[in-house]
Amino acid sequence: MSRVSDRLSLIDLFAGCGGMTVGFTREGFRPVMSVEWDRAAAATYAANFGESHTHWGDINLIPDGDIPDAEVIIGGPPCQGFSNLGSKDVNDPRNQLWKQYLRFVVKARPQVFVIENVQRFSKTSEFQLLLAEADHGMLKDYKLSYGVLLAADYGVAQRRPRTIVIGSRIGEIPLPEPTHAKAPTDDRRPWETVRSRIAWVDPRPATTELPESMTEYFGQRIRGEFKGTDIHFGRQPTKMSLERYDHIPPGGGRFDLPDHLLSRCWREKKTGTTDVMGRMRWDAPSLTIRTEFFKPEKGQYLHPQWEQDRPDRRVNRVITHYEASLLQDFPKDYLWCGSKTEIAKQIGNAVPSGLAAAIAGHLKGYLN
Repeated sequence: MSRVSDRLSLIDLFAGCGGMTVGFTREGFRPVMSVEWDRAAAATYAANFGESHTHWGDINLIPDGDIPDAEVIIGGPPCQGFSNLGSKDVNDPRNQLWKQYLRFVVKARPQVFVIENVQRFSKTSEFQLLLAEADHGMLKDYKLSYGVLLAADYGVAQRRPRTIVIGSRIGEIPLPEPTHAKAPTDDRRPWETVRSRIAWVDPRPATTELPESMTEYFGQRIRGEFKGTDIHFGRQPTKMSLERYDHIPPGGGRFDLPDHLLSRCWREKKTGTTDVMGRMRWDAPSLTIRTEFFKPEKGQYLHPQWEQDRPDRRVNRVITHYEASLLQDFPKDYLWCGSKTEIAKQIGNAVPSGLAAAIAGHLKGYLN
């Protein structure tokens, strides 16, 4: 094995369906271990990167002796406890899993590690404990750089902010500089758009169901493997839902609905939740793709195609799982395992692979 390949060995913790690994392998990194407790997500990861190095199960139960050497460790400990949508409880058990991440760092002794999490992670008490470990604890050999990166600034067609921490024991490594901007400059290209990712996808899905297909991972049967277009399926909205969709222009939302189409809660709540029942814009990045992107009442998830004077040219539906995966920067031919809901959760929880690739390419210069 070449020295370059050795330097680019990779462990992915809390790997989900592999969004970060997609970006890092794109830049030449070689995964030697991944860990994920969700069976469907782990199966999707294994379908795309191989089962032999994929560990499905509780990270707490992996012995120190099973942790391989690696030059880089990446991962995002579950963020539900930190999220604005979560409990914000520092004692939430989900908020303690980052300590398992540190155990892997101590054992594998990577040159570099990367932690990604929700935007407000840097404001938590747990984050302060992480800084303390770097100052005088188990991470004292590592220099930390951290900040909030916007995925759109790195070529992703999505305005998704994430806290990124880079730890290095080969000298401090700054966060990567943006390559894109809303207002382009000489050294920054314009933001990628929804159009650049999904304009070519058939606007009229031919089905509302996943194909009947089963596969086996980790000795158990699971639905899949589904190819990219297999997850391009529609839904069956009610007549009232279709009426609502038809009133909403690109960039609009619930405030564009006439009174007779407003639900009681919307009628009584005059401010806030501006992206609810929202429609994407073709020529802008999407807002954050969450795990329930298939529910328009959860955010700006209506298909961007809508013309004021051409009702026949309106696409009145939410984006499909396939379109959501493309906005998350997954490859067109990515394979998926699980039910509709499980796959949606995998897509929404993933790190956009374009952001991961930008970080990977930045780190590669220091490792090589």
